[in-house]
Amino acid sequence: MCMPMTGRRLTSLLPYVTTAAAGASLLTGCGVLPGATGGSREPVTVMTWAPDQTRATNMPGMPAMAQTFARWVNSQGGINGHELRVLTCNEQNTSAGAAACARRAVREKAVAVVGSYSQNGRAFMAPLEAADIPYIGGYGIAEDEFTSPISYPVNGGVASLIAGHGMQLADSCEKVSLVRPDTTAGDKLPDLLNSGLRKASHRSAVDIPALEDAAEYTQQAGRARTRAAGAKGCVTAVLGERTQTFFDSFRRLPAQQEEEKRDSVRISSVLGSVDQPVIDRTGGAHSPFEGAYVTGWYPAAGDKSWAPMRKVIQEHAFADNRVDPADAGVQTTWIAYTVLKEVIESLDEDTITAGQITRALDRGERIDTGGLTPSLRWKYEDLLGAPGFTRIVNHEVTFQVVRDGRLVAQKPGFVDVGETVLSAP
Repeated sequence: MCMPMTGRRLTSLLPYVTTAAAGASLLTGCGVLPGATGGSREPVTVMTWAPDQTRATNMPGMPAMAQTFARWVNSQGGINGHELRVLTCNEQNTSAGAAACARRAVREKAVAVVGSYSQNGRAFMAPLEAADIPYIGGYGIAEDEFTSPISYPVNGGVASLIAGHGMQLADSCEKVSLVRPDTTAGDKLPDLLNSGLRKASHRSAVDIPALEDAAEYTQQAGRARTRAAGAKGCVTAVLGERTQTFFDSFRRLPAQQEEEKRDSVRISSVLGSVDQPVIDRTGGAHSPFEGAYVTGWYPAAGDKSWAPMRKVIQEHAFADNRVDPADAGVQTTWIAYTVLKEVIESLDEDTITAGQITRALDRGERIDTGGLTPSLRWKYEDLLGAPGFTRIVNHEVTFQVVRDGRLVAQKPGFVDVGETVLSAP
């Protein structure tokens, strides 16, 4: 059972809290963040959930970043005088887990779910909609994030990434093989990629479905290489955490014929399937991802616009290695909590409710994220309105490439992919 902690009790305990202990309690949801703020304003309770220790994609950095953000704002007196309390939940990559997290958010009177990851949109969105709890800055992996009236996405989701990736590849690749999850969500990816490829009158990609939790992908890797072989061939894989496993299988394929040299096939992916932590783990400049094209939502991790987040992590993450500033989930959570902070400050009320936050967002509160995204606003006229992705307001992406083991900008600034998403079947 979770017991509330006062500022005094937390202060007395903090010297004894170790990083390991913090890690063990991360996804139990039993922690409220340190930094009691005092004053007459009521605390604000929110929830952040993500899967952890599952066989598929895990995002432990998102709840850890939420906790770090709360420690930071509470050390400064809270958000406009409100202590920020963050509940965390392990979504477990299951519908039952997602629904349980959502019901707990309702039960514990969270005023928002912020910066979370779940593929199980139908399971978690219904309880939130019934309680009018806004879902702010989800990772962008579930279609319901872009259709529910209580969802406020900060990026264009996988739809924008894949459509933008097609645009990025169109200039450099004559043949493209796409390896993607054999799931309902994965079934949408070929049309989105092809909508981007068509921007350059490009032929469609070869579609290769694969299990998203397989231990190896030799068969799919061989087929992808064969179909992309030749001049300017590209293999792109979008398998979340298993993308690294796929490219390991790809690297281990038997040597090609002389006329089909390995170097003739270039690899690529999107942010979240490939990011800086993955590149670092697989050898940096000697990684199989060296030279890969990558489409992202945000500026490259080394961009100066991330400096405020990096400072907060350095001072308040307590050496928690889950909070990697180059991780796409951590970055999305930072932006989502930036939205929450600005909305609460704009309300300037002693008590903050879920309904107040929803109404503020619906009436057009404009959010400045410091250059990490375009300014964000969710009025009707700001919505992209693409079928299945009506709630997209940020339809800009970045084109990046791996050089000397670092993800860097392939071209400066953002690329608008709104029309490309709209043109997908």
